[in-house]
Formats: sequence, C-alpha cells, structure tokens
Amino acid sequence: MAVTCRRLHDEPGPDEGTLVLVDRLWPRGLRKADAGFDEWAKTVAPSTELRRWYGHDPERWTEFRRRYRTELDEPERAGALDHLRALAHRGPLTLLTASHEVGISHAAYLAELLNG
Repeated sequence: MAVTCRRLHDEPGPDEGTLVLVDRLWPRGLRKADAGFDEWAKTVAPSTELRRWYGHDPERWTEFRRRYRTELDEPERAGALDHLRALAHRGPLTLLTASHEVGISHAAYLAELLNG
C-alpha cells in the first residue's frame, strides 16, 4: 500500500491516486464546487473533544495518538478506517487535511496506520 498525506490547500503531486479528505469539519475558504478530492471521510476524524484537547501541541502528540487509536476502535470509525484500507489496496491513496501541521496531524497518523 502507498498511503500519503498532504495539506488540502497545497498543489497536488503526480500519482496521488484517490484523494480523501479526512477532516471532520469542512475547510474554511473552500467551495464544494472547488473541492478537488474524491471522498470526504469525516467519520474517521478524531472527536471534537480530542481535537480540541490536542490543539496540534507537539508535546501532546504521543498521548493524542494513543487516545485517537482508542477512538478508531469505535464501530463507526473502525468501518471508516476499513474503507480507507480498502481504497489503499486498490492503489495510491492520499489523505487530505486542512491542518497547517500535517506531520503531527491525525492524517499523518492514519497514513502511518494504513501503511503498517
């Protein structure tokens, strides 16, 4: 599997495959007509409570990953994660996020999980 992630607002690269937005909230400043991705998998995103607690604080990254992994075991999120896994088995998959800190975002952690 080849799963990558990038910021939604960045220019797409070559051979990104299926593009999936993995944020719970619709990105500010983006019209749906200009979205440019294949799917919106908002159910795989962290809960509002976890997202607010984390706040992309690098010191909380390890604990965020632990808590988010627990959330991903919930049935609805587990199903969404399985769907992403199925997409990744079909070909390249790029997870998109509006986060400014992609390297410490839930999208990065999802890519890590999906890549095994």
